Amino acid sequence: MNRIAILTLEDEPEVRQAIMRDLEPFARSFRLEGAEDAEDAREVLGAIEQDGDLAGLILCDHRLPGTTGVDFLAQLERAEEHRPIRKVLVTGQADHEDTIRAINAGGIHHYLPKPWQPEQLHAIVREQLTEFVLASDVDPMPYVAVLDGARLMGKIGRGSRID
Repeated sequence: MNRIAILTLEDEPEVRQAIMRDLEPFARSFRLEGAEDAEDAREVLGAIEQDGDLAGLILCDHRLPGTTGVDFLAQLERAEEHRPIRKVLVTGQADHEDTIRAINAGGIHHYLPKPWQPEQLHAIVREQLTEFVLASDVDPMPYVAVLDGARLMGKIGRGSRID
């Protein structure tokens, strides 16, 4: 079975580790990956695809070395193969203009301010991955217990493709 991956793009190792730690409840059902900059994130996305897995969610900081998170997300949004990925901007440093650009050009689906609460992060991840599964050709059954089970069961009841 192909796994759905969650990619955390954060240049500060302590913050990246904290997000990854907070994502641990999802580790049994999802592939967790981290990246420190946009180039590293592109390589991780390539490895996910090469392994036959699906990138389902990117949690992306705004202030990154070399390029901003908004610019990175906008590049992903322009690439047809990456458009289905759910995108969450996780930052404490984006100003109003950056946030608007993230929504309009980056196609972000949610904005999570730093510092976050683990429960808040869990709820956003659950919501965004549920949306990814509902919109994709992925069998929802393995995710019923972890994501929004009622919504996923609705997809199953409507005759989604189950492998």
